[in-house]
Amino acid sequence: MLLHCAKALSDQTGGPMGRIRLETWIDAPVERCFLLSLSVDLYTASAHSSREKAIAGVTTGLISKGETVTFQGRHFGLKLKHTSRIEVLRPYSHFRDVMISGHFKHFEHDHHFAAMNDGTRMRDEIRFSAPGGILGRLATRMFLRRRLTAFFAERNAVLKQVSESEKWHQYLDGRSVSAISVPQGDAKPSGWSETGLLQRSES
Repeated sequence: MLLHCAKALSDQTGGPMGRIRLETWIDAPVERCFLLSLSVDLYTASAHSSREKAIAGVTTGLISKGETVTFQGRHFGLKLKHTSRIEVLRPYSHFRDVMISGHFKHFEHDHHFAAMNDGTRMRDEIRFSAPGGILGRLATRMFLRRRLTAFFAERNAVLKQVSESEKWHQYLDGRSVSAISVPQGDAKPSGWSETGLLQRSES
């Protein structure tokens, strides 16, 4: 069985936008995987190679729709900051974070989750563009896409490991499910409750 698959998709239009798609199979409930993907603490733990720290906005716990987080880490030998906002959140199938400040010209990341065969298929779709016109496009083709693919593959490997072990308790126990309460106007998924989610995740 293929447990982990990561594939970078080239931009078929030949334009400046870079595109990456990652697919990860996780042997754990979809609710657990979804919540762990919203954990700021797990994100920083999974990005140890770049020494990521959450320095502003939501710096610990679960991030929710409309909230922001600023990460600071070392990339390409430079200490860089990246601020994202959660623009879409639909438990337990999809959320999107969008860069509002950072060193990309454009960056957005869609996280998709689907319950399949007693496990979860997690799919990441990342769209980005580098500043600098022709030089930015050249950097994307030469190394930026490859570096980003490796970065998120590393992150997903840690999320998979945590989701499939008892380590998930470290990040979710005691966390309020209302931290990702569905905004007004959004339909709640069947079986939604503030106490039922983690109980189902333990099964």
